Amino acid sequence: MAEQRSISLGDLARQAGAELSGDPTLTVDHVATLEDAGQGAVTFLANTRYRRFLATTKASAVVLSPEERDGFPGAALVSDNPYLVFARVAQLLLQEDESEESARVHPTAQIHPQAVLAPNVRVAAQAVIGARAQLAEGVVIGAGTVLGADVRVGAHSRIAANVTIADAVMIGARVVLHPGVVIGADGFGFANDAGRWVKVPQTGSVQLGDDVEIGASSCVDRGALGDTIIGEGVKIDNLVQVGHNVRIGAHTAIAGCVAIAGSTTIGKGCLIGGAAGIAGHLTIADGVTVTAMTGVSRSIRKRGVYSGSTLMQPSQEWRRNLVRSGQLDEMYRRLRELERELADMKKKQVGNNELH
Repeated sequence: MAEQRSISLGDLARQAGAELSGDPTLTVDHVATLEDAGQGAVTFLANTRYRRFLATTKASAVVLSPEERDGFPGAALVSDNPYLVFARVAQLLLQEDESEESARVHPTAQIHPQAVLAPNVRVAAQAVIGARAQLAEGVVIGAGTVLGADVRVGAHSRIAANVTIADAVMIGARVVLHPGVVIGADGFGFANDAGRWVKVPQTGSVQLGDDVEIGASSCVDRGALGDTIIGEGVKIDNLVQVGHNVRIGAHTAIAGCVAIAGSTTIGKGCLIGGAAGIAGHLTIADGVTVTAMTGVSRSIRKRGVYSGSTLMQPSQEWRRNLVRSGQLDEMYRRLRELERELADMKKKQVGNNELH
């Protein structure tokens, strides 16, 4: 359980990487919004739409940019990236309850005798830890969470309540899994036998890199043969579906309700907007941004920003129109050229008429 603590502005600025303007001995103990902040609170201004609250906020300190410094008469933590500094400030003002009581394994938790838990692991009520599972130092397991056999969880990872981690899943250090996440369920693999579906066994697993965070009720399927791999620092929002054998590169961020079909590879540092749909067996380059509700039906080989969605149509008609829409730019250039040629012809005709 996180608890608030007091810290001086001098220490806070130093640890958060900001320049302090104000009394370094002044202490703060919590964070709040510009509008609601009171004594002892730190708030921030990163969006100019909220500038109107800056002059009237009762916060003890505000995190803001150098350009906004003159708009607040009190103490300030000044940075070119106020939102980042505020994130660090919020982390520093919240500390985990490391008491002996909180560090114990709850008596209703079921720990297999072959599981290996570091001494300072915390396991909440009704959690289940399977055979040969290994939990490194500082791991926290929430109430009702189930870890299958041979699962490995890296140091200081935090698994919330009612998470399911299937057999043989590998989880890195400092991973955060929010309530309801499912890691390692079977991928959607079926072969058609004269109209009936025959299940293809899913024998791979899932690997989550260090510092991955996955939002509530998201699912990452295990691989059919090889593993599904989520790279270091990937951030996944709520209600996201990651299909079997998908690979997601380091530090990619994926917003809510995205669906990624099986065997697609997404590069490093990508941004995938909410409710985007990505078809299977595609490759998306590093540094690609896919805007919200875009349907990605073919590979993206070049970094950039991509958008597009269409109304539902009969498939043959939709495919024809999709091909034609890709030709619009060329058609426009040809039309402009024809217009120029027609204008020249009219000028010549007028000139000839004047001569006669």
